[in-house]
Amino acid sequence: MSRRVSRSRTALAALLGAALTAPLTLTAGPAQAGGRYTVTPLTFTVRAGDRRCAVDANLYRPAGVDHAHPAAAVLTTNGFGGSKSDGSTDAIGKAFAERGYVSLVYSGLGFGHSGCLISLDDPGIDGEAASRLVDFLGGTRPADDGTRADFVTLDAPGDPRVGMIGGSYGGAIQLATASVDHRVDALVPLITWNDLVYSLDPNNAVGARDVPGAFKWQWTNGFYLVGESQPLTTPSLDPSRINSLACLHFVRDACDTVHTLDSGSYPAGRTGRLLAYARSVSPASYLSRVQAPTLLVQGQADTLFNLNEATASYRTLRAQGTPAALIWQSWGHSGGLTDPAAGELNLTQGNLESSYVGRRILAWFHRYLNKDRSTRTGPAFAYYRDWITDPDRTYATADRVPALSRTLYLSGDGTLVDTRAKVVRGSRGYTNWLVPTSHSESSLAGAVGVPDPAPYDTKGTYLAWTGAPLTGNLDVVGAPQVTLRVVSPKAERTQHSGDAADRLVLFAKLYDVAPDGTRMLVHRLVAPVRVPDVTRSFTVTLPGIVHRYAAGHRLRFVIAASDDAYFGNRGIKPVTVVSAPGDTGVLRLPVVGG
Repeated sequence: MSRRVSRSRTALAALLGAALTAPLTLTAGPAQAGGRYTVTPLTFTVRAGDRRCAVDANLYRPAGVDHAHPAAAVLTTNGFGGSKSDGSTDAIGKAFAERGYVSLVYSGLGFGHSGCLISLDDPGIDGEAASRLVDFLGGTRPADDGTRADFVTLDAPGDPRVGMIGGSYGGAIQLATASVDHRVDALVPLITWNDLVYSLDPNNAVGARDVPGAFKWQWTNGFYLVGESQPLTTPSLDPSRINSLACLHFVRDACDTVHTLDSGSYPAGRTGRLLAYARSVSPASYLSRVQAPTLLVQGQADTLFNLNEATASYRTLRAQGTPAALIWQSWGHSGGLTDPAAGELNLTQGNLESSYVGRRILAWFHRYLNKDRSTRTGPAFAYYRDWITDPDRTYATADRVPALSRTLYLSGDGTLVDTRAKVVRGSRGYTNWLVPTSHSESSLAGAVGVPDPAPYDTKGTYLAWTGAPLTGNLDVVGAPQVTLRVVSPKAERTQHSGDAADRLVLFAKLYDVAPDGTRMLVHRLVAPVRVPDVTRSFTVTLPGIVHRYAAGHRLRFVIAASDDAYFGNRGIKPVTVVSAPGDTGVLRLPVVGG
């Protein structure tokens, strides 16, 4: 492989959650690794949906583990675009083998040297394939070369003691597998999705589940490019990984969904069917079947799968009685993935004992895989604070995700005020252009090594409300909400056209404005909204954040007409916002610590 192709492969896979380093070269048979464990390459031919797929795997077996001295197992796979040999995926296998667990690391379907099409962690395909690997760990089926695992702790005949861990694409597969195979005993999904419709075509308007959002075209087409370009990164593809010229390496519904979103049009019947497909391969549709204790870890620096995703999964699991805990760590797809902050979990280095998240993972597995009920797994909720300099004190904990507790009002003069009595009656407006005029991020900038301009909004295409300088620190932990009402006669005339693309789109966001006037959009997060009905007020849930607005700084709430990381309005749709003391927009913040 040329240096250029290797570098491109590493960058793209890191972008989508694999955090790669150079692949590990393995021998054809068991290889001793410093006397700690052996690594054995294995292949499994499994039934996945309507196809038979070859799954490429590595078995990490700790020294001293045998039939008479069995051990619990850990199953893991790669992030999107990666393979079993990626730096972080291989490191997980090593890390847990070094700590006495049998590790089975495999390339997900359609990646590395595993066969079949990319099917977006579909429980009926990817989940079933992973379940066949659980069969192997349970001793009921051999690998293709006849290798059997008779050294994994069993809870019952054919029921191995097994946990799963992995990030992004390797995170959702855990929930998919546990939904079809209740033998899985513990899960640790990192930086993964709850609902692909929200991830790729988000509509942050509360109650607008069936109204398409604003297409996140940069991230989505980045995934699509990585999937469709497999021949560039994996020569001599298994024929089962080829679909058709119109859809090379994905299942057809996945390609149709991307093609429809790229068209910028949302015809009711077709769009509804394809968005239903995206939801069907999302944990949101099958979490009710997940019983395994689940430690969810989500990244604050993540515009792909933001904190709201793990929070939604966490609340669903807890409500149905599934043991679950939630950690908001610092790094995600948009920052810190390959160079975590000091003291943070680094999957490539395997620093489990020396990082807060790593210790929580070890405790989770010790309790649920080693069945040590005396092991405390930690609080229900923990979050990373980037304003704390001591790495041993960066995490704060709570028994629940903070509730909305501070209310501000959108005054007609463009200020944020703390009581309705201070609201000034007024009317202000903006209009969109036919090209984007606001910038939050270049989603792929970090992966391809190009600078990303600071966020900006163009005059006349947005409205802002700015608060007074803070008299003390304000710590916001969670997802702010805003209730708005806008006036847009053009949007009102087109919103019932039969194509959701004719409805009004806007983008809500919160800036931190320093005393010198410089602005910071926290982790470049925005809330796209396709307004369900412009004749009614609507509530928007912004992406969750953990941020200290320091004393002397000001909060600034903005609604913008566009954002160049998303598809926006079709046609020109001027917007007016009217404020009066008894009828104005309301911003609610989840504030902790006073």
